[in-house]
Amino acid sequence: MVLDWFDRRVALEAGTVLADLFAPLALNACGAAGDRAAAIRELLQRASGQAQALRLNVYKRTQLAKAFKSRLIALGVETGIAHGIARELVVHLWMARGSGDRARSEDRPAGTPSARDQALFEMGSEHLGQGALDEAITCLRAALAVNPRFAEAYNNLGCALVADGRATEANAAFARAVELKPDYAEAYTNRGNLLREMGLLPQSEANLRRALELQPALVPALLNLGATLVMLGRLGEAEGCYRQAVALEPKNPEALVGMGSFAAQEGRFGVAEQLLAEALSLRPKMPAALAAIPATRKMTAADATWLATAEEVAAAGLPRLEESRLRYAMGKYCDDIRDYERAFAHFQRANDIAKTVAPAYDRAARVALVEQIMESYGAARVASAVAGASTSARPVFVVGMMRSGTSLVEQIIASHPLAAGAGELPFWSSAFQHHLLTLGLEAPLPGQLGSDYLRVLEACSADASRVVDKAPLNADYVGLIHSVLPNARFIYMQRDPIDTCLSCYFQGFSATHNYTLDLSDLAHYFEQHHRLVTHWRAVLPAGIMLDVPYESLVAEQDLWSRRIIDFIGLDWDERCLNFHKTERTVATASQWQVRQKIYKSSVERWRNYEKFIGPLRSLERFARAKKASEGVASYA
Repeated sequence: MVLDWFDRRVALEAGTVLADLFAPLALNACGAAGDRAAAIRELLQRASGQAQALRLNVYKRTQLAKAFKSRLIALGVETGIAHGIARELVVHLWMARGSGDRARSEDRPAGTPSARDQALFEMGSEHLGQGALDEAITCLRAALAVNPRFAEAYNNLGCALVADGRATEANAAFARAVELKPDYAEAYTNRGNLLREMGLLPQSEANLRRALELQPALVPALLNLGATLVMLGRLGEAEGCYRQAVALEPKNPEALVGMGSFAAQEGRFGVAEQLLAEALSLRPKMPAALAAIPATRKMTAADATWLATAEEVAAAGLPRLEESRLRYAMGKYCDDIRDYERAFAHFQRANDIAKTVAPAYDRAARVALVEQIMESYGAARVASAVAGASTSARPVFVVGMMRSGTSLVEQIIASHPLAAGAGELPFWSSAFQHHLLTLGLEAPLPGQLGSDYLRVLEACSADASRVVDKAPLNADYVGLIHSVLPNARFIYMQRDPIDTCLSCYFQGFSATHNYTLDLSDLAHYFEQHHRLVTHWRAVLPAGIMLDVPYESLVAEQDLWSRRIIDFIGLDWDERCLNFHKTERTVATASQWQVRQKIYKSSVERWRNYEKFIGPLRSLERFARAKKASEGVASYA
């Protein structure tokens, strides 16, 4: 009977008995690896015999291991040890079932599931659907222990590992799935989605395009490709992906969320909220739809129902990245209604979750890179002419820390009829990563890079006299860019460093920006950023870089807007003062702010969180020096 198949009482009792037998061995062998190994062998032998005698099915064997782990922890065995032994137990139980299945498997084509590994796969997939990640991972690894060429098990294992915040392991699982099954569109889609979250955008695009080659109407691949293309700055292509997805599945909630997010980037916030509401009507309590709503407007106390729903969904148990995004949105809600203590608690939780997924920020590596850049692009090299360099004055680079006002300045310039905004282009970051510090020395590389970049700007706008690239991280590549484009202009945004870093902490950036997940790391990153920008000021020719203090721009909008337009070589146009009316796509966290009139509430915003900022206090010396300079071109 089906009910008997799921009757787990015997399995739970057996797991508890085994734990009672094993716990003394584990507790008494804390310092001796050999003793613990012997204890494990003894346990596994007993477990195999008992499970075989009880004739437990796949479900009951998993329940036995679950009860075993819970009982060990209750008896005082360290959680990590209990988890590891329980995983080994499940694998051993299945591997010890006898030679019958293995003998029969020799007659099957490679990779074809047997009844045993198929049962493990199905149970693991069921656990995954229920959010029971430990059990899902255990069952799927057991299936792969029986059948190492089971591509679908690798794919589902990758999904479970993603949900558990283990990105590197998940990437390896997806890679193995497509290696075993090259036409596996779903695995390519899952891998492409993960690679975007890891900040590996070209690789993400390649995997998603491969998925669509295999299945052109695969909606999840279209949606994920759209999200990747947004981050690559190719907004027209991204919109095409979203529209195709909605055309294929008009009632697909993920497609509606994708179109809603794109509408918000275009400034159509009312349309965005309608699309998100429709998604929620189809799938109530959908985390992605809930998380997107606060980005469409300023939240008020009247939205308390939204917060209650978001809190309920977050508390119910979500994959880590989904909970992290929802926590950022909850923090934004609480900040909007000035409940700063609750806001910080949500932001802190969001970052703590994200830290479990992202690679750790390497302070020593960052220091070494900054020193290497400054050494490679010293005064002599920056001052010397480079063969093949472009003479174009079309590019304008707005650089600085993220959340320092770069989107605002881009919007001001893009409001000029002879200028256009290109958003955050990844061109120089990709070039730097590919060629590292060898760039700019010998022809024909500088000429090739310059031509390639100008073609990128041409695709953004065919007729604008100035095109703005506002990727903040181009601050790292100023020396390289100047070598290739000596007539380009740089606008460096200065904002109170504590405000800047705190605002970074309140955003959900990709894993590439792992330093934003910890206040101490943010303080360290800013100090190195300041070192590098100070170096650029010292070595660049006069008239190449303009420092724009964010606080002064907010206080004296007309004065600083005119300075900016004059600096890039354009005549003044009054439309630059009404930047908030300019219709264009803004694919950054500032998509709502840049469509509002200048407001001053973001100045010294950190004082609302003064008792929480801890490590950022070390940056006050930069803030004091900045105020003392009153807009002169340096913090120090």
